[in-house]
Amino acid sequence: MAIHTVESCAKAKLAIRDTLDVVGGKWKLVLISLLRSGKKGFNELSREAGISPRILSKELQELEINGLVSRQVRNTKPITVQYELTEYSNSLSEVLMAMEKWGHQHRLKIVSRS
Repeated sequence: MAIHTVESCAKAKLAIRDTLDVVGGKWKLVLISLLRSGKKGFNELSREAGISPRILSKELQELEINGLVSRQVRNTKPITVQYELTEYSNSLSEVLMAMEKWGHQHRLKIVSRS
């Protein structure tokens, strides 16, 4: 087991804060999980996530700035935009799997209390 020092705890706190700054909030991980099945259009994402277009636009822009999502404008009539995960987003796979596993366990624990 690692020894916890003031310095190591400060570094851990900074790393966790950085992670939450990129994927924190109500929608970012939901959008990433929806895009894991492949490219999706803006309206499709809005519908599947149950998110307003204004908020979706902001969230996708932040994910794009952080290199997790790419945006492709298609020359169709009307013009459509498709979003997909970048290769870099694969670096979140372990985090997502751990969160999914914990979420299932937590739900079972809470439901069993009822």
